[in-house]
Amino acid sequence: MKQDPIEEGRISENSQGVGTVTMEMVLARARELAIINGRGPHEVLDSDLEQARRELTTEEEDPPAEADLDSVPESERWDPVPGSSGTEAVKMSAPDDQTKIEKIVQEGLDDAEHDQMLQASKEAARRDEET
Repeated sequence: MKQDPIEEGRISENSQGVGTVTMEMVLARARELAIINGRGPHEVLDSDLEQARRELTTEEEDPPAEADLDSVPESERWDPVPGSSGTEAVKMSAPDDQTKIEKIVQEGLDDAEHDQMLQASKEAARRDEET
């Protein structure tokens, strides 16, 4: 059972509400990642774009691949004999104000860490240009 999409994704970035994630937001984040990784803001790689999109939408690192039913033997697709033991359903707690607050705090910490890495990369590049 998937969580409500309203509960997914970033709530804020740099103390401002994110709203709908746009391509411009993804590109800006990818440029920052390029700088952090020692490249110029115009040297954005596809991996930077993917990471930026994942960070802003909080998608899983590697989404699970759906099973290709054609590659699975028919005997393993469906058990015609009823009475399987089954599995217990995943227990999901209802979202509450405390978890929302924890999420906002964690996002703030992530933003602060990102900003520190970006500033350190810019400072190192500036020092390298001076020497």
